[in-house]
Amino acid sequence: MAETTPNPTGPGTGARIEITGLTKRFLTPKGEPFTAIRDVTFTVQPGEFVAIVGPTGCGKSTTLGQVSGLDRPSAGSVTVGGRPVDGVTAGVSFMFQADALFPWKTVLGNVMIGPSLHGMSKRSAVELARAWLRRVGLAGFEDRYPHQLSGGMRKRVSMAAALINEPRILLMDEPFGALDVQTKAIMQTELLSLWEQLRPSVLFITHDLDEAVALADRVLIMTSGPGTIKRSFAIDLPRPRGEVQEIRHEAHFLELENEIWATLKDEVERAYAQTASAA
Repeated sequence: MAETTPNPTGPGTGARIEITGLTKRFLTPKGEPFTAIRDVTFTVQPGEFVAIVGPTGCGKSTTLGQVSGLDRPSAGSVTVGGRPVDGVTAGVSFMFQADALFPWKTVLGNVMIGPSLHGMSKRSAVELARAWLRRVGLAGFEDRYPHQLSGGMRKRVSMAAALINEPRILLMDEPFGALDVQTKAIMQTELLSLWEQLRPSVLFITHDLDEAVALADRVLIMTSGPGTIKRSFAIDLPRPRGEVQEIRHEAHFLELENEIWATLKDEVERAYAQTASAA
């Protein structure tokens, strides 16, 4: 299920994320040095929804790992709420692309894990989990197991599990990438609705520029590897945005998407050329 740690500042309090000069280097299986990201610098304001878009292998997921505290930088720094990240960051929920639900637990059991781990009584955790399942449209499915659900329904369970602790930061790594187009649009609209209610700070990784523009307050473009921030675009579409499927046809949406693609296209082509050359 989603990685979660309690929000020490209380619900509805998004945290400021400051990333400065962030660099991460690895050793390849052959023992050769590899730089995944280099000198990444940006800030996410409290309650801001920021999407990061870039070509495959540019270090988007690596950047999330540094913010969550699940990995440590080779250089640079990450602070959350004014405090340096040193270990797992408090008040963070993490949604992955792959389903991360426990297959031996029911829907209800998966959603109530977070509150239970944080010391909530079983009765209170059950009540809260049932309430969140109603919010994501899964009332009546509490006793099902993940393998008995559709892909979209499993994502709803994952979303409830990620948001039940009312995190101050929500990290999302291509959470809807495996869904069909129709289900994806529904889940995007659902996410926006829940985010409007809780207002955590969001870092959302996606390859889908259309998705980034539809959801975010700001879109960051990463360069081909080693990744760094090439440009930031403000998305001035009004909120609340309503149905994602509808706003995609608006003239200003298309203008923003075309403007951002003009910057992103060069990086995608460069990454493709690098991959082809290596092959």
